[in-house]
Amino acid sequence: MTTKAKTQTKSPIMEAVHETAVDLHRLGFIDQRKMRKYDALCLDPIPAYGSEQIRTLRDRYQLSQAVLACLLNISLSTVRQWELGDKHPSGPSQKLLNLLERKGLEALI
Repeated sequence: MTTKAKTQTKSPIMEAVHETAVDLHRLGFIDQRKMRKYDALCLDPIPAYGSEQIRTLRDRYQLSQAVLACLLNISLSTVRQWELGDKHPSGPSQKLLNLLERKGLEALI
């Protein structure tokens, strides 16, 4: 569950702390639960996505609401509600939207 620290860390010091924790986790000195704490401490939080940002992402990759819903494994009505502002993505959907924004469509396929 660890991610690359170089693109998301809050500071160079936190980047070094996170890299050390990743190495210790890889070697078995830090368990998964502790590694999640280091991730939360060292990495920037995933931004919240509003209706305009979701629409902009969809437009950038020329996706219909139905295709975006399929990629995110959610219902079409959920994407519609996001774009209307009636609902907001959270949890896994928020992370997937962030992945789409940072890495592109290929990361989700």
